[in-house]
Amino acid sequence: MEFKRALVALSLEPGISVARIAREHGVNANQVFSWRRLYQQGRLGLPALMRDDGLLPVVLAPTAPAQDNPSSDGGGMIVLELGQVRVRIEGQPNAAALGQVLDRVLR
Repeated sequence: MEFKRALVALSLEPGISVARIAREHGVNANQVFSWRRLYQQGRLGLPALMRDDGLLPVVLAPTAPAQDNPSSDGGGMIVLELGQVRVRIEGQPNAAALGQVLDRVLR
């Protein structure tokens, strides 16, 4: 499973050729595309999230205006998505609470 996730991660890098990655690792490009679909559906297991430098990849998404999101208290929101698991933290959590959540989610 780790081999598949590793090839998917390589194939998602900007400017990388899926055909070249597949050829270099002795698999068919169609197989890599199939693994990518499984990965995007959360069916390839949890990805190896930590990079070599110990950091997590982060994606910033635009937020809806406050009037479109009545539950928002203006304190912000963090949404973690790992495959089919989604954790939403509203407000401004302290570092210890956020650390506990990340520890539980990433296990």
